[in-house]
Amino acid sequence: MQLLQTTFWSAGGSRHGMAARLGFSRSKANSLIAGLLDQGLLSEAGQRESTGGRRAEHLCLHADLGLLLAVDIGATSLDVAVLQPDLTVLAHAAEPADVRKGPGVVLARVRELMRELLGRCGAQPARVLGIGIGVPGPVDFDSGQLVNPPLMPGWDGFSIRDYLREEYGAPVFVDNDVNLMALGELWRLQRQLPNFLVIKIGTGIGCGIVCHGEVYRGAAGSAGDVGHICVDHDGPRCHCGNVGCVEAMAAGPAIVRMAVAAAEAGQSPLLAEHLRAHGRIDAVDVGQAVRAGDVAANGIIQRAGALVGQMLASVVNFFNPSHVFIGGGITHIGPLFLAAVRQSVYQRSLALSTRHLEIQYTPLGPQGGVIGAGVLAMHESLKVGRAIA
Repeated sequence: MQLLQTTFWSAGGSRHGMAARLGFSRSKANSLIAGLLDQGLLSEAGQRESTGGRRAEHLCLHADLGLLLAVDIGATSLDVAVLQPDLTVLAHAAEPADVRKGPGVVLARVRELMRELLGRCGAQPARVLGIGIGVPGPVDFDSGQLVNPPLMPGWDGFSIRDYLREEYGAPVFVDNDVNLMALGELWRLQRQLPNFLVIKIGTGIGCGIVCHGEVYRGAAGSAGDVGHICVDHDGPRCHCGNVGCVEAMAAGPAIVRMAVAAAEAGQSPLLAEHLRAHGRIDAVDVGQAVRAGDVAANGIIQRAGALVGQMLASVVNFFNPSHVFIGGGITHIGPLFLAAVRQSVYQRSLALSTRHLEIQYTPLGPQGGVIGAGVLAMHESLKVGRAIA
């Protein structure tokens, strides 16, 4: 099992590489690998590039282990994918959604998409090895249930596992959507970065924490709920009931509110024209206005980025990560937002905390959620022995 986990987290490797990672002798590693190859749990997928001498075979998890179903439920979106054990995406669907409609409506659509995507792959539900699901709220990881989620109150205590068990015998693992983004980055990095943060900024703001190479969920699953850190005691009231939360002042809806106000006040001709033509403005439109040289739009993005940076500076001082990866819909705005966040963090954080700190948009981009859901499904299925059952 340890060798299967190592193969998964290292995205495959040579026999020698596996032995080195596990601290096994070559003979022990070769014996274990031979057994797993015979059982159909590992496969050899061609030769790796030579580093001198004979080229080594590339080991990977066998495709016949089964399929993974990955679901990323956002506040306003839905992503579902079918993946192989090595996280190759076989089929994918994305569409708008509204979590406020409740679990019955949203999960019914999830099941429909699962069926459609498995059908595209010519696979039956029995082929599913594990199911990973991300949701935009705090999750009790052991029970897989949401606990008082601010953005989706109708989901409190609902058992997503029981709902999907009606159709699938595979285990279902549920986690906060930003934790899944953190898992995705951890897998992309092959666990080479032990301490980093992933910030998701969309309808809300959340943080995935990787500490000593593991996702840290806290005592009750609410670790990383940074969107409700106060950045202005005189700020607007948040949907959580408090005032001045960074989520209420700098997430997507707050940027839109500021943009609409600027358009209606005549401060931004570009945004005003867009509002007249389309009847609405979204955060991406503000980013486009910035690139067109709109001064008011520039100020809105600078303010939102500075407020996020103000919040992040406190977190950076406390946790001292090596990297901060920013993802979510905010990334479509462009480089100005990222620059404003960086400037605010570097100005407000202690010099030692930022000496080697890197802040960037998440390399996995829009796929981060479903990749992370696939990581969760595969990692946890290996832990419970599902892959060799």
